Amino acid sequence: MIKTAVYPGSFDPITYGHINIIERGMKLFDKIIIAISYNQSDKKSFFSIEERVSIIKKIFKNEKRIAVEPFKGLLVDYVKSKNAEIVLRGLRTVADFEFELQMSLANKKMNSKLETIFMMTEGKYSFLSSSIIKEILSLGGSVRDLVPDVVVEKFNERLRERKTDIVSWE
Repeated sequence: MIKTAVYPGSFDPITYGHINIIERGMKLFDKIIIAISYNQSDKKSFFSIEERVSIIKKIFKNEKRIAVEPFKGLLVDYVKSKNAEIVLRGLRTVADFEFELQMSLANKKMNSKLETIFMMTEGKYSFLSSSIIKEILSLGGSVRDLVPDVVVEKFNERLRERKTDIVSWE
C-alpha cells in the first residue's frame, strides 16, 4: 500500500523550513502532495496561487514522488479526495503546536481515519515563516539563505512589475 501524506499550507512563499519538512517527510512516505490552499483573503498574498504552484513545481521538478496542487475548501475533504489519510505538518515553536493541535483535533472529529503527523523543523529554520520572508524582502533585506533562488527571482520580477525601488537582495 502506498503511503501518501498531504502537506498543506499557503507557501507564500515556500521557505527552506518548508523544504526541510518535505525532504525529511520523503523518508517516511511514498508520496507527498504539497497542497497549496487558497487564502480566504488572497489580497494579502504576494504570489498568486498559480505562481506558488509553479515555484514549488520548479523546486521539486526532479522528484517524482512529490505532487503540487492548489485546493479549496476543507482539508479533510481534499485529503479524502486524494485517497490519503495522513496530514504532514511542520512545527517551529510551541505556539505552532497549540494552533496545529486544535486543527488536528477538528480534522480528526470530521474524519476519524485522518492522522496528523507533526514534524519539528530543524533548529536553523525555526525562526522562518513566510510572513518574515515577505517583511525582510519588502524592506530590502537579503533572504538568500532562507528561500530558494527561484523565490528571490520571482520576488524581483514582481517588484520590477510594480516598479518598486528595491535594494539588491544579492
